[in-house]
Amino acid sequence: MKKYILLLVIGLITLVTFSNTTYEQQTLIPSFKTILADQPFYNFLSGIELNYWGNTISIETRGYYHFVEFLIRKGFHFVGYGLLASIFYLVYRKFKLKFAVIYAIVTTFILACLDEYHQTFLSGRTGVFQDVIIDTAGAITFVVICKFLIFIRYLLKDRKTKTFTN
Repeated sequence: MKKYILLLVIGLITLVTFSNTTYEQQTLIPSFKTILADQPFYNFLSGIELNYWGNTISIETRGYYHFVEFLIRKGFHFVGYGLLASIFYLVYRKFKLKFAVIYAIVTTFILACLDEYHQTFLSGRTGVFQDVIIDTAGAITFVVICKFLIFIRYLLKDRKTKTFTN
């Protein structure tokens, strides 16, 4: 139980830290210009257009490096909140809450809303509900996967027990 609480605290501290930094402090563009100088997957990525916050986001509208950064940043939203939701689920499960899956997803949704709202007060940051949707999609995906893995583990453990007792 303590390890889950520790992971939860680390996750929340990470969230607050990233949330309080400006875009300029977080930008990956200078590194990308070096690491991705050959612009790998340019042809593939140039076929992708996303509608985000009323704007079309693509290589054509943003440029290669900004588009790649956009995809990575949104990927971090999905994965980061997904991991956070999984930890919430494990904590709620340890407390034997009947609807631990729902509680984990709702808690993550509320955190995502609060985080986006908080960002409206920071210069150079914006609070966008579409990020909340990405965060919540990550939470749902990761909690379902976590629940599935726990179920598989239970089945394997049960199978092993039956093999030894027969």
